[in-house]
Amino acid sequence: MMNCIVVDDEAHAIELLTLHIEQTPFLKLVGTATNPAEALQLLNSTEVDLVFLDIQMPGMSGIELLKVLNDRYKVILTTAFREYALDGFDHHVVDYLLKPIFFPRFLMAVQRAQETTSAPKTETEDFILVKTEYKGKLLKIKINDIIYIEGKGKYICFHTKDGEQIMALLNIGGLEEKLPTDRFKRIHKSFIIAVPFIIMIQGNMVQLEFTKNQIPIGQTYRDTFMALMMDKVLTNKGREEPGPIDPIR
Repeated sequence: MMNCIVVDDEAHAIELLTLHIEQTPFLKLVGTATNPAEALQLLNSTEVDLVFLDIQMPGMSGIELLKVLNDRYKVILTTAFREYALDGFDHHVVDYLLKPIFFPRFLMAVQRAQETTSAPKTETEDFILVKTEYKGKLLKIKINDIIYIEGKGKYICFHTKDGEQIMALLNIGGLEEKLPTDRFKRIHKSFIIAVPFIIMIQGNMVQLEFTKNQIPIGQTYRDTFMALMMDKVLTNKGREEPGPIDPIR
């Protein structure tokens, strides 16, 4: 269970986030604040794990409050302006939510916060065993050899850097939970990619090493994926509109 607070100067924004939090089993709302000063008082008197923080507020902005908090709490930014949200990644926020905030996107952000709270899965398990399309046959696949995974109905296909395509009787959602989260990222309802193999991101497509196939980025997964990738972008000004990223190593 994560204790959370909402900091926003708009009452309707607080009400909507409160509703979303109440629908999420692993979140508990312990307070709300309409300005950064109230938020600091609340944080000093209450045990808090996660802060939903609006960027544009009178007196002191959410970004200025982030500097004061100094990475002591997990923070999800909320804003009506995408360009302002990118500033938050200089302060290691978990994610940003673009207003109006819909529950599916909210749930993705808080699940990311929950993952960073849990002990991360490591790559000590350097291979997996999967049931193939042949009854009674288990096949070993090295984790570091997997470029991407493609969902195909009742089956999934592992694409490896050796050019193999291994079919297995698995559900892509169930598999996602068992893969190392520091290496694999789901970017589409039918695709999971190995982040270290990314060569280029252009528009809604990802190019990976060892394959000519381009992998689509689904609309549902785009914001979370691009937020993760923005941590890798080197810029002079510290803010840049999302666009082609080439290369990522």
